[in-house]
Amino acid sequence: MTTRLLLVSDTHIPGRARTLPAAVREAADAADLIVHAGDWVSAAVLDDLSQHGEVVGVWGNNDGDDLRSRLPEIARRRVEQIDLAVIHETGDARSRERRMDEAFPDADVLVFGHSHIPWDTTTPRGLRLLNPGSPTDRRRQPHHTYMTVVIDGVDVREVTLHTL
Repeated sequence: MTTRLLLVSDTHIPGRARTLPAAVREAADAADLIVHAGDWVSAAVLDDLSQHGEVVGVWGNNDGDDLRSRLPEIARRRVEQIDLAVIHETGDARSRERRMDEAFPDADVLVFGHSHIPWDTTTPRGLRLLNPGSPTDRRRQPHHTYMTVVIDGVDVREVTLHTL
């Protein structure tokens, strides 16, 4: 059995876009699980994504009380045999791997956002760190982005960064 994940973060709707891009909506329809790493800005985005499938998400620093009352700061979910954790901000990139190994000793994959910069590394302990960037606010990046991931038992496969 495999589980298909859509990873998004930092949608900043309606400030940066009126709606999610069509490609993200299509990916949400194809996903078994939608993961959002915060900075939704509008609860309408959570409601919209929930129409496409199951959502695991966290609030970000730009999210107000309406989202903070509905979402945790840190989310954890078992996906097949993978322990998934989600957080918005991980801090400085220079010591990120060491700090996240210490902060999430039981996780296999950590999805995060905040920087709007796509990231895919594995820590010395084996924790996979994934930041999908932003599908609506690319900041200093050349493209808007999101990720898809396939989990197959204990394997994290097909981590794909999609550009818009």
